[in-house]
Formats: sequence, C-alpha cells, structure tokens
Amino acid sequence: QVQLVESGGGLVQAGGSLRLSCAASGRTFSNYAMGWFRQAPGKDREFVAAVSGGGGSTLYADSVKGRSTISRDNSKNTVYLQMNWLKLEDTAVYYCAGSRSYSDFGLQWSTYAYWGQGTQVTVSS
Repeated sequence: QVQLVESGGGLVQAGGSLRLSCAASGRTFSNYAMGWFRQAPGKDREFVAAVSGGGGSTLYADSVKGRSTISRDNSKNTVYLQMNWLKLEDTAVYYCAGSRSYSDFGLQWSTYAYWGQGTQVTVSS
C-alpha cells in the first residue's frame, strides 16, 4: 500500500523560507511522478509543483515559479519542496501526491492517485 507522509510545515514570516518533505513507501518510488498541491481555507485544492520519476522534468504553478524548487532523492524515497520568499497567500495545507501510473505526469489533480495527510504552512506578516 502506498503511503505518503509530509513534514516540514510550520509558521514562518513573510519573506522567509521552508522546505517541505514527503517520504513515500509501498511501491518503486523512482517509477512515478510526484507532485505538491495546496489548499487554503475556503478555496479549492490547487497545483503547486510536480517532478517526473527520474527528476529530469519539473512543472510549477505561476504563483510559485521562481520562488520554489521541487526535487527528489530516489535513494531516500523522498520528494522535497523548497519555498523561498514566502508570501501571506502561500498560507495553506500542503499535500504531497503520487501519480496514478508510470506514464502519468502533469498538473491535474486527477493525475495523482495517492495523497498524504497534509502539512500546514502559515505565513505571517
């Protein structure tokens, strides 16, 4: 059974940085794309970033492009989201997601079949 466990969320001041981690288990990690999504109170879940299985391809939402970096360490079965220059509007619960099948990679939530429990990121002024 695939399990995804996020960590690294917390309270940070605007302009600060955080690194989120997601540890995966239950299948061959490097075969599948991984993504990060977020959901703010009263809003729909939205795409943040994604990385292909081998790590060679990445996608970013315009809202975080240039401020965030997604990466993965396949030897540790872990995907990361480094977020810099955080803004108040980055406040949300951040979810790690694993793609549905080997060939899936993209920014649509339907691409992903497996989800973590979420980690709260709160940016204060």
